[in-house]
Amino acid sequence: MSKTIAVLSDTHGVLRPEVVQGIMGCDAIIHAGDFADGDVLSDLEAIAPLYAVQGNNDWELAGKLPESLVFTIEDCKFFLIHNKYYVPKDLAGIDGVIFGHSHQFFQEEIDGRLWLNPGSCGRPRFNYGLSYVIMQVDGKDISIKRVNVPI
Repeated sequence: MSKTIAVLSDTHGVLRPEVVQGIMGCDAIIHAGDFADGDVLSDLEAIAPLYAVQGNNDWELAGKLPESLVFTIEDCKFFLIHNKYYVPKDLAGIDGVIFGHSHQFFQEEIDGRLWLNPGSCGRPRFNYGLSYVIMQVDGKDISIKRVNVPI
């Protein structure tokens, strides 16, 4: 059965009402780090099961979140980390790599696996705008819908 997953990153202490509205009803939420405080973490955990890692601005959450995480949704295995620079070279068995840090949306298939950065949906920085992703996972099939958030 297909799962609907919200993919967020770089909220930096801001969980916008339009983002909350857009992710309500999702089966799970993935957050690629830089919560910047525990409030956003708690708010997301109240919406749906949460897969999350620590970002470079998550000092308050040090020790609460892993630096990277491997998990499975449907038949897809994901590797989650904040900064793609630290993705290991051996990705055997991984169907998707999800990361944040740059605040810039990125989606590409590389060596048969999805590489995805949902962009930032918290504070606008670097003139990239704000975005997050709604991902459908059905067995081994992954589809991505980018959602732009008005500033």
